[in-house]
Amino acid sequence: MMYRAYQTFANLHNPIRLFASASERVSNNWFGNFTLNPMQRLAAHYEQISLLGFTHTRPDFKIKEIVDSFGESKRVSEEILHSTHFCNLLRFKKDGIEGQPKILLVAPMSGHFATLLAGTIKTLLKDHEVYLTDWLNIRDIPVSSGEFDFDSYIEHIIQFLQYIGPGTHLMAVCQPTVACLAATAIMSEDKNPCVPASLILMAGPIDVSQSPTKVNELATSKPMSWFEEKLIGIIPDQFGGVGRRVYPGFLQLMAFMSMNPERHADSFKKLYEYRVNGDNEKADVIHDFYEEYFAIMDLSAPFYLETIKKVFMDRDLAIGGLTYQGRLVNPKLIKKTFLLTVEGERDDICGIGQTLAAQDLCSGLPGYMKSHHLQAGVGHYGIFNGKRWDTQIYPVVRNVIQSAL
Repeated sequence: MMYRAYQTFANLHNPIRLFASASERVSNNWFGNFTLNPMQRLAAHYEQISLLGFTHTRPDFKIKEIVDSFGESKRVSEEILHSTHFCNLLRFKKDGIEGQPKILLVAPMSGHFATLLAGTIKTLLKDHEVYLTDWLNIRDIPVSSGEFDFDSYIEHIIQFLQYIGPGTHLMAVCQPTVACLAATAIMSEDKNPCVPASLILMAGPIDVSQSPTKVNELATSKPMSWFEEKLIGIIPDQFGGVGRRVYPGFLQLMAFMSMNPERHADSFKKLYEYRVNGDNEKADVIHDFYEEYFAIMDLSAPFYLETIKKVFMDRDLAIGGLTYQGRLVNPKLIKKTFLLTVEGERDDICGIGQTLAAQDLCSGLPGYMKSHHLQAGVGHYGIFNGKRWDTQIYPVVRNVIQSAL
């Protein structure tokens, strides 16, 4: 009932948004050259209305070229190298460039598409051959394709590393840090030749008992039965995944937005003011962010519920109890993978110390193979996107990868 009610509202609201978007274009095309006129103000209002709604289709990465570390412009194209029912392994190919360090960037399954990492990818492409987990929206995947659970997540990471080949570096942003550490531990125990050369864990919940945030408190304040009864919906019959049990992306996004409602309201106010005053560059930054932020995907119910229990409630990895396909995950067995953990001073989703905990779990690594970076002045999003990511965090990541070659 919950999902069907949301979809009914979305079906009614979408024509209004489409009308507002079309009216915005007409207003700008006819009157956009005149500053401080009524039609420009109207266009700014239309823009706000057209943005206020969720979409369920992955946006474009918009990475057509990059400027590398030598100042040279290189064309970029996307390739699907391998596919499963639930994910495409993408490669961002740069024209005329071969032999750079290979890095698999694992995107979170947290209600957003992998395009949320477009800024991360563009920066990594300066010096690396970048591969990406492009997770598909579970609401479009038929039930006949099977379920997707926590083990499936780890399995995909191992499978993709083996597909790319030896010497690949593994980077996880937020939620997949647990799965990536587990995959590296399992591959290390198996002496798999494709074990990651380095493991970069950024702002992830390795041990949520450290500096708990509102997100952590919510996940531990209710019994599992509450999550199953209140947060799980059924895909309605107008989509390919009809009948699937999911944690709807719109619930996840609304939960995130409720943590900082004043900030989001202020952003929309600034968007209007920038447009009216002709400061389109600043307005475009806000518009592009929310266009991506409001593109949402659902999560498989088994994966979501297991994540709540294993990562947040029971802290399985932190206390040595996480299993993969019945096998105990033992990070102490990681011997050949350089480790970098990255945290943000103002992160209100993964508190300080939660990612750093991986350092102690990987006790089999000598000190020179482990490093940590705490970035001053950034929140969760700023760890992997924006100016400080580009100028202060990325150089640390690049140096660790170079050390592991």
